[in-house]
Amino acid sequence: MKNYIVFDLEWNQSPDGKECSNDKIPFEIIEIGAVKLDKKLNVVSEFRKMIKPEIYQEMHFKISEVTHMNMEELMSQGEAFPVAAAEFIEWCGEDSVFCTWGSMDLTELQKNLAYYGISNPFPWPLFYFDIQKLYSLLYGDGKMKSSLDMAAAELNILEERPFHRALDDAYYTGKIMRTMNFDDIKDYLSLDYYRVPQTKDEEIYMVFPSYSKYVSRVFETKEDAIADKTVTDMICYRCKRMLRKKIRWFSSNQKFYFGLAVCPEHGFLKGKIRMKKTADGKVFAVRTLKLVGDEGADLIFKKREEIRKRRNEKNRQKRKREN
Repeated sequence: MKNYIVFDLEWNQSPDGKECSNDKIPFEIIEIGAVKLDKKLNVVSEFRKMIKPEIYQEMHFKISEVTHMNMEELMSQGEAFPVAAAEFIEWCGEDSVFCTWGSMDLTELQKNLAYYGISNPFPWPLFYFDIQKLYSLLYGDGKMKSSLDMAAAELNILEERPFHRALDDAYYTGKIMRTMNFDDIKDYLSLDYYRVPQTKDEEIYMVFPSYSKYVSRVFETKEDAIADKTVTDMICYRCKRMLRKKIRWFSSNQKFYFGLAVCPEHGFLKGKIRMKKTADGKVFAVRTLKLVGDEGADLIFKKREEIRKRRNEKNRQKRKREN
């Protein structure tokens, strides 16, 4: 039987800004907290470890302000990260399903493991439940990102426990899970992007009830990615039909691309491509496709027109300066 591991991390960062940060580990984990839930989402175990910092031995003022942790506490009560990480991985057990509030924790955990030369214990592709996203799908528009304390307040599940400590935040995240009709949303798995496809055969296709997602292999440049036909294909995720584009992919900043196609059976299909960077400066594409009505299609038309107007105005101003 699988267990749900609902975990949260607290981390420290360079108090002197990004220029003094270690690129391999910009966020150093200082606390791991987790609750283990059974298939009925009941808490069966808890885990908490503070970690003695090695990289940033001065607390960033914002971290200290939010967590109320201090360096003296960490140095006296914390364990070395490799020890704490090994204990956490053993506690999780095999074949666990990970759950987090937001999308950063699994990625940062793997970065910290890599920094210490610890082999990655997680399967690939690494799927997990982003409870923040699921909360938005259930109670919002699917795009908003509520804070954990705001969500707990809205659901009227606040207790005497504080927020912004790892175990407490994991506890509240698990409690929010138990308020949900989890069976209705468990199809909306998230994918961790710390490790991404390296070859065409490894590329990932995911179909959800209301949209589809494709994750490309790694490319040298954004231009290489957007020139690849597989990246720019628009396929109806309901009937698997390859569609002709009504609006070809366009962008204002080469980071986000938008497009529109029409399925003769299911209507308008809105497309969005996000270009994401890997740790070594290369790129991969994440394409989402979603069926929309006339209003959603009109938004794509308007977005393209706005970008065209801005581009024309920018060119006009440039010509004016040159003259």
